Amino acid sequence: MMKRTRALIAASAALVLATTTTAGFAQAKEQFFPLLTFRTGPYAPSGAPWANGFVDYFKLVNAKGGINGVRVAWEECETGYATDRGVECYERLKGKNGGATVFQTMSTGITFALTERGAADGIPILTPAYGLSESADGEVFKWSFPIAGSHWASADTQIQFVGHKLGGMDKLKGKKITLLYHDSPYGKEAIPVLTARAKQHGFELTNIPVPHPGVDQKAPWLQIRQSRPDYVLLWGWGVMNSTALKEAQATGFPRNRIVGVWPSGSDSDVKGVAGAEGYSAVLILPGPGFDSKVAKEVLATLHAKNEGAGPKDEVGSALYMRGLMNAMFAVEGVRRAQEKFGKGQVMTAAQARWGYENLDIDQKRLRELGLDDVMRPVATSCKDHMGPSSARAYTWNGKTWDVSSDWLQADPAIMNPLLKAAADKYVADKKLTRRAAADCAS
Repeated sequence: MMKRTRALIAASAALVLATTTTAGFAQAKEQFFPLLTFRTGPYAPSGAPWANGFVDYFKLVNAKGGINGVRVAWEECETGYATDRGVECYERLKGKNGGATVFQTMSTGITFALTERGAADGIPILTPAYGLSESADGEVFKWSFPIAGSHWASADTQIQFVGHKLGGMDKLKGKKITLLYHDSPYGKEAIPVLTARAKQHGFELTNIPVPHPGVDQKAPWLQIRQSRPDYVLLWGWGVMNSTALKEAQATGFPRNRIVGVWPSGSDSDVKGVAGAEGYSAVLILPGPGFDSKVAKEVLATLHAKNEGAGPKDEVGSALYMRGLMNAMFAVEGVRRAQEKFGKGQVMTAAQARWGYENLDIDQKRLRELGLDDVMRPVATSCKDHMGPSSARAYTWNGKTWDVSSDWLQADPAIMNPLLKAAADKYVADKKLTRRAAADCAS
């Protein structure tokens, strides 16, 4: 009888422990971040390292105790870089796990499709260095955040680098510049800025589209060979970039006169491509960060335990660092929101939106994050959802990317008129009104 009683007590205790443990896990505070990734299809070489940077950063945050004790939860949804699939992923994930904190689209086309949906649903859309350029105007686009840069900023810093290579912006006069762009919303974003710069500096601009996915470029490069431009600006993605460099070699166009944008400046674009040496790309922050503190943390904390999201040797590469940076912005927005709405609490999408609108990632914070050598400080406000936009040029030496410029800053004199005109048009077309000053406090 005594043995039976002891057994029952032990079993009851075990049940209580199991129930308590299960309840503890069930009640764990988690902040949910959906991930719209593309690990398959023609853009997978670009999408996979980008996604791995996201995931590794989230894992690193959890390994360090979460966001003031709040664990990060995420779920990937494969888009294949297709807009319709991106919309499907958004609709499927927006209400899961207590509701999405923020969406990062990883695609300009998907951004265009989700800008109004996010606003209607009250979910922030975060597009660091890509997306809808005019969404930098926070008085019009309350729920959109192209933090740290836009495609317009990319185009402006790219042409500044060409001017630098020529010996000054005045040397652009009379030059022939060809924009070779992915025929998509992403590629077309470069045109307004480059058109404005061409008018200002007196260079001849020719725009040549390349159809998806970019493997057929015989005709565009024949046109380039015939027109003989002084520089080609490469706005490609995925397989389009390596194809362009191969065609440039085949037609005899010097690779040191091809300047890519950040989606055209990764290891997958140049590795294994004969004759790619001398090719440069202007990267809106960050660039490669193999020696950064955060990359070393990822290797020591995750990859040393075989818990990394992807190959060990990609940690620190340009696109990996971009994914890591994107995830950092998502987390830091929530951390900032906690300062206002409750430290150690799960933030709603609306509360997180306030955090993204009030970011202040200074040099001290960048050092704490291990990103001070690959990024510059970033701050946002109600009026400015982008903040300062900095870029550096990198040149491929056949094995690694060498820094080949000082920090470049997008010029407000070029950017602001375009931004105001586009935002005003959006307001008129959608019959909207700009946010009142009082709304900036909410």
